[in-house]
Amino acid sequence: MTKNPLPLAISIGEPAGIGPDLILTLYARKSKNPLPAFIVYGNVDFLRKRAQNLNLDIAICPCAPSQAPEVFPVCLPVSDLGHDIANTPGAVSAPGTKMALESISRATEDCLDGICAALVTAPINKAAARQVGFEFPGHTEFLAHLCAKETAALTPIMMLAHEQLRVVPLTIHVALRAVPDMISQTMIEQHVGIIARDLTNRFGIKNPKIAITGLNPHAGEEGAFGLEDRDRIIPAIKALRAKGIDAMGPVPADTAFHLPNWERFDVVVAMYHDQALIPIKTVAFDEAVNITLGLPVVRTSPDHGTAYDLAGTGTASTKSMQAALLEAHRLSGGHG
Repeated sequence: MTKNPLPLAISIGEPAGIGPDLILTLYARKSKNPLPAFIVYGNVDFLRKRAQNLNLDIAICPCAPSQAPEVFPVCLPVSDLGHDIANTPGAVSAPGTKMALESISRATEDCLDGICAALVTAPINKAAARQVGFEFPGHTEFLAHLCAKETAALTPIMMLAHEQLRVVPLTIHVALRAVPDMISQTMIEQHVGIIARDLTNRFGIKNPKIAITGLNPHAGEEGAFGLEDRDRIIPAIKALRAKGIDAMGPVPADTAFHLPNWERFDVVVAMYHDQALIPIKTVAFDEAVNITLGLPVVRTSPDHGTAYDLAGTGTASTKSMQAALLEAHRLSGGHG
């Protein structure tokens, strides 16, 4: 694998969950499954104790990001945040959750400063985070806040990917009853414009083919099952095509994800969370990668949660986290 001159930055995730397990296990297996150099933002003592839980005989050492590529072959580099937290798999604590949030902030800052090549985030528990003052619907919105400059507003977009299959939910962490009122022609044009730009600039896809699903059954059937498709989605698609973006639809959602249809497109833009995530998780439950578009840094994440019942057991699948690391390396200019 070609070395990236800068390490990837990994936020540790919720310490009571499987994030630390995945990081440690992947590092322990690096001789069999080569990985790009990375540095973990967390706590050295905590990670050493969790490694003992997992029976992993690996060296773990505090390190500056600039030293990480050199250190990585012999020792897991850690940017030690100084928090004193207990190693209690499955048992959430306020100190641990606070460290998880600081880990995201510090790792993002180092990516913005050009110290690290890209950001990979291990899973957090949003409910636990809210208990310690977290004010954002999720990771994606928090990252947009961290990346925004003084007056610049960012539009972060969550894309789930597995190999050549990609899907974007137009609306994410909102109640289903709120979705129809949120969707507008302007919103669709803005989001699809960002998607087209990032697929071209970061993924190297010239003139990406973008399918846009309908909101209602049968894409509204010309107004018989709701007016959103006719009055908002279709005008947006016409406007996008007029701008030179290869958008088509609205495609009925119950046929858009039939694999021969899905594989025709570089991405499918769905109208809401479950419309997008059910098909990708059906195809690749433990292998899909969460990629955030619309940010000034590359960010990927495994497409699963904290899995407290598996924490500390060594039984959690590392496939999605490994895919997230490799995708972050590729998107930030690495190869392999």
